[in-house]
Amino acid sequence: MNSKAKLILHPVRMKIVQTLIGKKELNVQQMQARLKEVPQATLYRHLNKLLEAEVIQVVKENQIRGTVEKIYSLKEHEQSNIEDVQKLSRDEHLHLFLTFMTHVLGQYEAYLQQDEIDLVEDGVSFRQAMIYLTDQERQEFFTELSQVFMKVIENEPTSERRALNISTIMIPDPKK
Repeated sequence: MNSKAKLILHPVRMKIVQTLIGKKELNVQQMQARLKEVPQATLYRHLNKLLEAEVIQVVKENQIRGTVEKIYSLKEHEQSNIEDVQKLSRDEHLHLFLTFMTHVLGQYEAYLQQDEIDLVEDGVSFRQAMIYLTDQERQEFFTELSQVFMKVIENEPTSERRALNISTIMIPDPKK
């Protein structure tokens, strides 16, 4: 399977993509500040894979003391991304979903490995709810949810802001 979805679902590449969401333009040092656990050589290797797959792009190059600093951003979503996902087999979809779930599980495990945790204070939460929506209501819900996410996705890290990983999974009941 050579899909962009599989490429992005690698834990390091997923983190890189997440740092660029919201039309952010960042250099390697700025990404490194957000991804402290990723060694710089590893960051460069995965940036190159994302560049080759045209998931990200270099939007600027700045000449700094004899070297070239590259500024990266996400590439505009293309129709081919949707087509790539639609071409996947059921087994490939299941593999991608399991990869995604493994990534989420790894984030939760890393949180639990801290010396001190306070699930309530830290805002740890996982829930499942069944909702009933028409096609139109579902579309409105997705639009409103996207707007809520976009309001906070553009927040820059500060000493007061702590990263919070939010994962959404929406699975309709099978058609009867």
